[in-house]
Amino acid sequence: MANENFEAKLQKSKELIDKLMNPDITLEESIKIYKEGLESIKEAQKLLEEAKLKVQEISKTQSGVES
Repeated sequence: MANENFEAKLQKSKELIDKLMNPDITLEESIKIYKEGLESIKEAQKLLEEAKLKVQEISKTQSGVES
């Protein structure tokens, strides 16, 4: 899972939400899926933050403003 891109992590999170919506899921399964979902969302947020920093750096470079 470490090499998944942002879109793949987002899709996985959606699939996990669908699993949690299943009324036949056990409490133990729910907890496992919930934990996995939180980890996936955290990783996606990290990728999004990294992309934001890259865009800011590109913007600074293109505008001629270096820090």
